[in-house]
Amino acid sequence: MDVELIDHMGSDLSIVNAARVSFAKVHTEFDEKNDTRLINYLAKHNHWSPFGHASMQFHIKAPVFVARQLVKHQVGLTWNEVSRRYVDDEPEFYEPTEWRLAAEDKKQGSSEETVKYSILPAHKFAKECYENMLNLGIAPEMARMVLPQSMYTEWYWSGTLYAFARVCNLRCKPDAQKETQNVGWGIDKFARKLFPASWRALRDE
Repeated sequence: MDVELIDHMGSDLSIVNAARVSFAKVHTEFDEKNDTRLINYLAKHNHWSPFGHASMQFHIKAPVFVARQLVKHQVGLTWNEVSRRYVDDEPEFYEPTEWRLAAEDKKQGSSEETVKYSILPAHKFAKECYENMLNLGIAPEMARMVLPQSMYTEWYWSGTLYAFARVCNLRCKPDAQKETQNVGWGIDKFARKLFPASWRALRDE
């Protein structure tokens, strides 16, 4: 799995200036003490609109089952994903070496206990079926239905700082699926560097 920062807009200073425009004020430099205090106030009292003036764009590669969890986050975010209606490149699969056992609490999803299991035969069979269908002239948009959720997909994901904080507050929690946590922490790593004061204020840690 891979999370790559493509672009970003704004800074902590952008956020405090967006907030202070109400009073027709602007700062040219970030004041560590006073501006951090303002950012903390905005986050604490759910004044979210100033955080919408900073944004990030990512290119993410992850298995389909992870993408389908993350695409549920819609507000303040834009998603464009590779389409196997048009692309018939050789599929690539996510293949864990250890499998977590089911947890007693179904809301947890899985436990820390693991077993060894290989799904290489399943992936090999799915890939052969897919390639055979393409060789018969079947359209990629139909042949793709035999490919499993473990297949890698990739997408561009853009959105506001506030929106990505909501993603990470949910998907970086210990009860989130570990594979989805990996993407969440990848986003967190970049946001923490780019918007240190705002990210600390927005994240539930």
